[in-house]
Amino acid sequence: MKVIVADDSRVMRNIISNALKPMGFEILHAANGQEVIDILQLSWSEIGLILLDWNMPVMNGLEVLKEMKGNDQYKDIPVLMVSTEAEIGKMDLAFNEGAKGYLAKPFTQDELTKLISSTIKI
Repeated sequence: MKVIVADDSRVMRNIISNALKPMGFEILHAANGQEVIDILQLSWSEIGLILLDWNMPVMNGLEVLKEMKGNDQYKDIPVLMVSTEAEIGKMDLAFNEGAKGYLAKPFTQDELTKLISSTIKI
């Protein structure tokens, strides 16, 4: 299964990717929200999960969620927010836009694994 890891921090993308590799995922990196949309336009049917940061340049995570929700091809791909934005209001907003889960940074590998396992069949 292909997973998009979207974060403007290369270090954070690598941390998340290293946690996902033992789970057998093929990881695609995106440094901003527009890159997520670009990947989806090319290979949406192969994407099984998106791990999405809120604060990114060009297009932020919430904008990505809104765009996905309005597209019949993308709207059912599960999205997990992984962000420093930990306010209840922002979390609620992300859930209202279609996020299936929310993990505040910093997090442990175990927390990430549990959230993914509770969201998709591995």
